[in-house]
Amino acid sequence: MKYPPQHHQCNDKQKLLTVIKHYPLATIISVDENGPLVTHLPLIVNDSHQLIGHIDKFNPHGNLLMDNNNVTVIFSGPQCYISPSIYTTTQLPTWNYIKVHLKGKVQAITEEEEIMQTMVDMTTFLEGTDQNYKLEMSNPRMAGAINYVKGFKIDVHSWEGKFKLSQDKKAIDKNNARSEMERAEGQSISSFLDKIY
Repeated sequence: MKYPPQHHQCNDKQKLLTVIKHYPLATIISVDENGPLVTHLPLIVNDSHQLIGHIDKFNPHGNLLMDNNNVTVIFSGPQCYISPSIYTTTQLPTWNYIKVHLKGKVQAITEEEEIMQTMVDMTTFLEGTDQNYKLEMSNPRMAGAINYVKGFKIDVHSWEGKFKLSQDKKAIDKNNARSEMERAEGQSISSFLDKIY
């Protein structure tokens, strides 16, 4: 049997970009002396489909986000447990999810003006259509912050979607699994946050 199952793989770049834009918090993985360094950062996509981000200069991972270093990036979309009780046929428990795995090479952004522009662009993107806050290049705090930030771009050379969405089930069960994910993702997280805060 071929692994991963082809029906769980997504090679549609537009769908992968949709996941990245809706769930921009990335897991960035680099290797340093045979050990992984992992950082979670929001990344945005430019018109050339490069990933753009910035990192605190004191984060040791920043030293690996330099020219021509290899990097793996994972974006995580919705996910949930799927109980056999939602199916019309006999099944086993499983977990459905949407993930995007990317591999690429990093380019450092060294010009302060360009780094600041990436910060403005990211804020504009993350604020969405309401734009309750607008970061301006002229913001006096930017001049101080730029000394503590490293900027980078990632040229992606491998795009892989892992969309496990009950594709191998009957149409009615696939729809039930979609409804279950919508329910699970939409339910209140207040009780969870009460335990965390």
